[in-house]
Amino acid sequence: MKVLLTGATGYIGTSVLDRLLAEGHAVTALVRDAEKARAVEEAGATALVGDVTDATLIAEAADEVDGVIHTASTPEGDAAFIDAVLGAFEGTGKPVVHTGGIWSYGSSDDITEDTALDRPALTAWRGAGEARVLGAAGVRGTVVAPATVYGRGGGLVRLLTDETDGGVLLIGDGSQHWTTVDVDDLAALYVLALEKGGRGETYIGASGQNPTVRELGEAIAAGYGVTEGVRAESVTETRERLGEAFADALLLDEQATGAKARAELGWAPTARPLVAQLAEGEYLGESVSAR
Repeated sequence: MKVLLTGATGYIGTSVLDRLLAEGHAVTALVRDAEKARAVEEAGATALVGDVTDATLIAEAADEVDGVIHTASTPEGDAAFIDAVLGAFEGTGKPVVHTGGIWSYGSSDDITEDTALDRPALTAWRGAGEARVLGAAGVRGTVVAPATVYGRGGGLVRLLTDETDGGVLLIGDGSQHWTTVDVDDLAALYVLALEKGGRGETYIGASGQNPTVRELGEAIAAGYGVTEGVRAESVTETRERLGEAFADALLLDEQATGAKARAELGWAPTARPLVAQLAEGEYLGESVSAR
């Protein structure tokens, strides 16, 4: 399949690019500059230099491909990009895989695709783009909603690994759960959604591993020799440190299993749990004190 991919040099998009190429798909990667173009070409993709807001460029690129995966979803660029792709794909039944997010469901101990949406201020903008893709006639629009992504030494867990002086600094008191997914497992889900996702369907990308932030912090302390352990902060302190909107999203208490993606698409995440990798000192590849 010929695929147009956005965000191919980003955290999630890099892994999606690798997965697409490994499974034999031909990828045109939309990138913003020559340096990023070289990176995707070295990986094996065809580079298209431009911006997601360039509707003419996007429509022309979409005319040449069999499907689109949009991992570079932004409040500034989504409307133009989605309109251009849907216009080019109208009536073709071609797949469009859009990126959502687990935070859109708010706090819940059993998040599924049927859970009522309760978007925090930080991601309220996502609703319009998701609705446009899911409701589009004549295309096979799907949304992948990633859990908290880890893997390849990156992800939001770095907020904890990079604040360890005097003990691993938690986010709030650390009692909230983060539902997690490895970035390479998530890439596999994007490709499955492209290949056989149902029209108008959302798939939550969650591994079923739902540690608390305190458990993550304690694992970091154990695995990387932070002798002071962990230290909590108040909600007010977290908001002051990280900004109110970002803090409120990170303080959501979320648990999910990703059961729908497993049952309907055959998705089978295989990565070792984040807590285990941290506790064994395998995640970063070096002591956090040396960073």
